[in-house]
Amino acid sequence: MVKYTGKGVYGAIAIGKISIFKKQDVSVKRVHVEDTEAEKARVNAAKEASTNQLQAIYEKALKEVGETNAQIFEIHMMMLEDEDYNESIENIIDTQKVNAEYAVAVTADNFAEMFSSMDDAYMQARSADVKDISNRIIANLNGTAAGGAETDDKMIVCADDLAPSETVSLDKDKVLAFVTAHGSSNSHTAILARNMNIPAVIGVGSEFLSQINDGDEAIVDGFTGEVFVNPDEETKAALLAKQKADEEKKSLLQKLKGKENITLDGTKINIYANIGSVDNIGAALLNDAGGIGLFRSEFLYLENSDYPTEEQQFTAYKRVLESMAGKKVIIRTLDIGADKQVDYFNLKKEENPALGYRAIRICLTRPEIFKTQLRALYRASVYGNLGIMFPMITSVSEVEKALAICDEVKQELKEQGIAYSDTVELGIMIETPAAAIISDRLAPMVDFFSVGTNDLTQYTLACDRQNPDIEQFCDTHHEAVLRLIQMSAENAHKNSAWIGICGELAADTTLTETFLRMGIDELSVSPTFVLKVRDAVRNIDLSK
Repeated sequence: MVKYTGKGVYGAIAIGKISIFKKQDVSVKRVHVEDTEAEKARVNAAKEASTNQLQAIYEKALKEVGETNAQIFEIHMMMLEDEDYNESIENIIDTQKVNAEYAVAVTADNFAEMFSSMDDAYMQARSADVKDISNRIIANLNGTAAGGAETDDKMIVCADDLAPSETVSLDKDKVLAFVTAHGSSNSHTAILARNMNIPAVIGVGSEFLSQINDGDEAIVDGFTGEVFVNPDEETKAALLAKQKADEEKKSLLQKLKGKENITLDGTKINIYANIGSVDNIGAALLNDAGGIGLFRSEFLYLENSDYPTEEQQFTAYKRVLESMAGKKVIIRTLDIGADKQVDYFNLKKEENPALGYRAIRICLTRPEIFKTQLRALYRASVYGNLGIMFPMITSVSEVEKALAICDEVKQELKEQGIAYSDTVELGIMIETPAAAIISDRLAPMVDFFSVGTNDLTQYTLACDRQNPDIEQFCDTHHEAVLRLIQMSAENAHKNSAWIGICGELAADTTLTETFLRMGIDELSVSPTFVLKVRDAVRNIDLSK
């Protein structure tokens, strides 16, 4: 038995045979040609075939992982039509009199290097995209392209890494799990695996593929990030028992649908869902969430090539409010900056972007963007039970300015005869130590607090949460973090405000009782954790 350790990106256990994913051979040779027009015609035909394949992949992704996650394949189709990209290919063919495959490969290398050297994180990510689409064109040129990767029945797919198109092309019903030698937990492939509910472990090491064979038995533990190849009987028995227990627990959790979030001593708590786009509403409803505790509005900005209009935003907000049918929906205002970059915002490069120009700071200094979003939110408020919250608050003056702009927007709508609800709750995120420390002054100004534990931990412990090298120092259970949450809860309740937690810690059931004893009123988690947290709540007795 050999054990490999990486990072689990979807918690479940899979036991089965290994299938090593064979990448298409996209190696090319430089060949001299005389008929350059014929080569350019070959490129156009290969691009057309690539577009058709990507359209099919997009439609498959749409059904399996939703519109937001399928967007990447639309981007790939758009890149196929990029003028600079295509001009480069044609220019290399014309001036160097070379074959189409070579021209595409050189262009891919040049563009990928150009993107990866840019300061903007969004543009850096395009490096992998340009390689993906170029490899597809080359595969179509040399006749090795396939409509999708095939595996035998129920296999553990192992690869160096998987491009998003390769992940989606795999037949979901034939894949037990993904294991990759490289990759990031924030990669498109990891995100797609989570959304496809497939156990996955990434980053198990460069030597992995050279030490395994097709048909080897393996066990993938997506909880711990461990992969056991040719496991011994003792390991196999232990993990089979763990798999059975996990499946039984998931089955039992389904019986909690429709039940109250109430402790053994009668204390009630709201359990809501965090969602990243309108496409996630179905998951929230399917898992019986009592509302939406965090709707990340920035997806509207991340998916657009320009600032989303008031009408675009209004349509999205209206849809989520109508879909939730009167249940509370808390929409966080624009939270761009730091690790979420949008090129058309033209944000300057910052040495410490997490401490820089982001979130409410952008909104207050670019009020035209903020007001457009607030107008859309207030217009949509008549279609449901809306709460609006402002991120990255550090001072009383920021809240005063945000509230003043809300009043301006409402006055304008009133003068224009446009309806809006008078019952919209306004809140702030507690994600900086500053906000927690002055929470006694902030609480009288708002209706609620929502604790963003990811950033609160990062700022309290001076630990960059994007840096894997210091993960061991980023203790989410640190006493300082919990004290700040406790302080915020006490100050909220003293001033008739309610308080929730929408960060990752809300789903940590080892802390559920701690949070309830603090007086936390609401926990907002990923949809798949709603029933797990409900189960924890229903087994707590606060009277003891």
